[in-house]
Amino acid sequence: MSLVRIRNVHKSFGALEVLKGIDLDVAAGEVVVILGPSGSGKSTLLRCINHLEAIDRGVIDVDGAQIGHTMRHSRLVKLSAAAIVRQRRQIGMVFQSFNLYPHMTALENIIEAPVGVHGEPRAAAIAHAHELLARMGLADKATAYPRQLSGGQQQRVAIARALAIRPKLLLFDEPTSALDPELVGEVLATMRDLAGQGLTMIVVTHEIGFARDAADRVVFMDDGHVIEQGTPAAVLEAPTHPRTRLFLSRFMRQ
Repeated sequence: MSLVRIRNVHKSFGALEVLKGIDLDVAAGEVVVILGPSGSGKSTLLRCINHLEAIDRGVIDVDGAQIGHTMRHSRLVKLSAAAIVRQRRQIGMVFQSFNLYPHMTALENIIEAPVGVHGEPRAAAIAHAHELLARMGLADKATAYPRQLSGGQQQRVAIARALAIRPKLLLFDEPTSALDPELVGEVLATMRDLAGQGLTMIVVTHEIGFARDAADRVVFMDDGHVIEQGTPAAVLEAPTHPRTRLFLSRFMRQ
């Protein structure tokens, strides 16, 4: 049974068509890495899964629920803002630019959504946040503000924040692209740990090593289409599509 089911998804911004009929399934517990050149639609697809962008056509289901819409009297209608917030509780997202609130401590950033949005008791949310900070290797940073943390530490706080809502699905949008090279490893190590714990993850990244080591499946996108997908060995070592081969050959030379 697929946890995520995407069928014929289209998305345009004005005259620019970014997603051109995407079909994709992700099983519960699967780690899927999406590769592709800039402008291929990777990040837009993630934002559509979380309904940060509304799709123009098609269907996105997460755990059997259609994201952003519901059926009423045999008609598809848009959900209310409150209903969409409830849907998002099962989907955590980690952004490339961290998106932490600068005026809040690490702990306050982590408990903001569980307490302020989802109504979790504050004491329970704080206890869970401390557990997550320890899990991220940041037990001593609960009272630190983002400006007092390195980029890698900020991103690990962002991962803890995404986990704080206990999501069924975790989305990563180029989580290492804003980091200095020496800080990339600590974030990738955290992500590898999460992958090993059976979390369902969809990761947009250019980190080929992470895709090779941690992914169950690699998906290659180009020009708004899924061009090729398969095991890391199949896609990275023996791609069948010329566009995938060209991308990887250029990428490996960098």
